[in-house]
Amino acid sequence: MSKMWAGRTDGATDKLADDFNSSIRFDSRMFKEDITGSIAHAQMLAHKGIMTEDEADKITDGLSLILDDMLNGRLLPDPDCEDIHMFVEKILTERIGEAGKKLHTARSRNDQVALDIRMWTKSSCDIIKEKIINLISAITEKAEEYKGAIMPGYTHLQRAQPVTFGHYLMAYAMMLLRDKARIVDCKAKADVSPIGCCALAGTTYDTDRFFEAEKLDFKDVCRNSLDGVSDRDFLIDLLSALSILMMHLSRLSEEIILWSSWEFGFIELSDSFTTGSSIMPQKKNPDMAELVRGKTGRVYGDLVTLLTVMKGLPLAYNKDMQEDKEPVFDAVDTVISCLDIYSGMIKTLTAKTENMKKAAQKGFINATDLADYLVSKGLPFRSAYKISGQIVSYCINHNKTLEELGLEKYNEFSELIDGNVYKAVDLYNCVLKRKSFGGTSVESVEAQIGYVKEAIK
Repeated sequence: MSKMWAGRTDGATDKLADDFNSSIRFDSRMFKEDITGSIAHAQMLAHKGIMTEDEADKITDGLSLILDDMLNGRLLPDPDCEDIHMFVEKILTERIGEAGKKLHTARSRNDQVALDIRMWTKSSCDIIKEKIINLISAITEKAEEYKGAIMPGYTHLQRAQPVTFGHYLMAYAMMLLRDKARIVDCKAKADVSPIGCCALAGTTYDTDRFFEAEKLDFKDVCRNSLDGVSDRDFLIDLLSALSILMMHLSRLSEEIILWSSWEFGFIELSDSFTTGSSIMPQKKNPDMAELVRGKTGRVYGDLVTLLTVMKGLPLAYNKDMQEDKEPVFDAVDTVISCLDIYSGMIKTLTAKTENMKKAAQKGFINATDLADYLVSKGLPFRSAYKISGQIVSYCINHNKTLEELGLEKYNEFSELIDGNVYKAVDLYNCVLKRKSFGGTSVESVEAQIGYVKEAIK
C-alpha cells in the first residue's frame, strides 16, 4: 500500500517495519475523537477562507457518514493503515475525492494525535469521576447503615481504640473524594487544544486556533507549538491520579480480605462477589478484592512506563511518544473495571456486628479512656497513663478485662477511682464521647456522611 507520507522516500517499507510502526490496533479506539476533530478543522479552514464552504461541507458530510458507519460496525479499521488518522483520511478521500486531500492542510499528525488523546482523556475523566461518585455513594450508604456498630480500630495492626464501622468506612470515602478532585484537575489540564501547532513550528496559513478549540469545547489553546505537540504531562498526571486511586482501593482490599477471614470474621461478602475452591468445598474466597489489589501494580507499571518513555526525549515530537496510549488505555480500563466491581461489592457486603463488638471487648482498647477518666480526677496525663498501664498489666496477668475488674482492686492502683469508672470504660460510651470534629461518635459520623453527600451532589 502506498504511504500518504511517500515523497522524500518511495514509501515502500518492509512488512515487519510496517507492523512495528503501526498503531492502528490500539489508537483506533479514538476514532470518534479523530473524526470530530477533523470536522472542526475543516470548519475552521472554511471559516478562514483556506478552503471553500462547499469543500468543507463535503468533508463534514463525508466524515459524519464515516463516523456513523464505524459506530454501527459497518466500517472497521483497516490493519494495513498505519494509524487511525491515515485510515479516516484514506476512506474520506475514496468517498468524496479530491476535497478529502485538503483536510490535512495546516495540521500535522503530531498535533492531530495530541488533540485526539486530549479529547479522549477529557471524556475518560468524566467517566472515572462518575464511577468514583458511585463508589462513594455505596460507601456512605453502608456507613449510614453501620454508623453505630462498634469495632476495634487499629494502629500497627494492633487493637488500639474503639471506633464504629461507619467511621472506618468514611475514611475511605474521604480518600475517594480526594481522588475525585484529582481526576477533575486532570481533566482541566487536558482541556487545552494543541491543534494548529502542526508538526512543531505552527503554520504559514492564517488559521484560527481559538475558533477550532471552541468548536471542540476546549477552554484554551497551547501557547507554544513545540510544547503543544510534545507535552504528555496531562497523561502522566492522569496515571499518577489513577495510581493513587488504585492505592486507596488496594488498602481497602487488604482490609476486606482480612475482615472476611475466619480469623477476623468482621464482614460477609456476597456470593456474587466471591469464588469457591476447586478442591476445598468450605472456601469462600475474596477474589475480587485480591484482583483489585493485584491490578494496582499494573496501574503503577503504566505510570512508570510513560515516565520512562518521556524522560529522555528532546523536543518536539518523537515516535517514542506513540507508546503513550497503550499504558493510558490500560490504566483507564483497569480503574473503571475496579470501580465498578467495588461499588457492587460494597453495596452487598454485610457486617457481622457481634463479632466486631466481641473483638472490641478484647485487647484493652478502652485503656486510653481509663487514663482520660483519671485525668478528669485531677491527675496529670502522664501519671494517669502510667497507672492505666499498670492496671492493664494486672488484667492481662489475671485474665480479666477493665470492665470485669472489681472496684477494690482498682483502688489499689488509685484511690481516685470510683464507681463511675465502669461508665468511663464502657465501649459504647467510649465511642459516644468521641465527639471531636471528625471523630468516631455517631453524631460525628453522621456529619461526615452529610459532608460527603453534599460534596458529590
